[in-house]
Amino acid sequence: MNLIKGIAYNYKGLKMGLKTPILLFLGLIRFLVIVLLTVVSAALIFNYHNEILNLLWIKPESNWIVWLWYIVSWLLTFLIMGLSAVISFLVSQILFSVMIMDAMSRITEKRVTGQEKAAKQMSWFKYFYFLLRQEIPRAVIPVMIALILMVLGWFTPLSPVTTIISALAAGVFLAWDNTDLIPARRYESFGARLKFLIKNLGFHFGFGLWFLIPILNIVFLSFAPVGATLYYIEHIDGEITG
Repeated sequence: MNLIKGIAYNYKGLKMGLKTPILLFLGLIRFLVIVLLTVVSAALIFNYHNEILNLLWIKPESNWIVWLWYIVSWLLTFLIMGLSAVISFLVSQILFSVMIMDAMSRITEKRVTGQEKAAKQMSWFKYFYFLLRQEIPRAVIPVMIALILMVLGWFTPLSPVTTIISALAAGVFLAWDNTDLIPARRYESFGARLKFLIKNLGFHFGFGLWFLIPILNIVFLSFAPVGATLYYIEHIDGEITG
């Protein structure tokens, strides 16, 4: 059920984001930046498509199995497209998107509950530094580990399996990057937030599945803070107040 709930809440957040003008505006900014960076990174990666495929599997000479090689080639193409979106997401996060994500989360919280739970007041510069510092353990490091595992998997006999597992792990960490916005804003400890991820792993897996679908992943990444905030308010805050 948590898996289905994760899929549903990401879609639910996308619908709310498209219907709310300010969320739509912020989401479109993220969308355009991610698209631009995705096109650039995809172009660079596709230049080495054949080299990457040859590392996985050299094209067989037998006509009986060459069709399987073409299937692997297409699968690799889709994975590269997904990988390009993930890399673009990380770059946009480091540059400025962390502020947009937090703004989208705050707006969603206010629209649903009528208010935002107060956090410690600080200057804009200090707050930006705080958000960026949160982003390192929350998103950049886990996703980079998943990408490194994916690349290392290309050099092992189980490379197709490890590549898929790494992509799924990246989806989970990207989902956590969004569900962690509220607890990080409320200064909860990193250990408590990590326990939250482990406890709700099924939800994060479902939420992150959208991020693995080429083209759609860019759209869902742009509005993911909305769905993640809805889930946290309705289920985590709801359990506490209930």
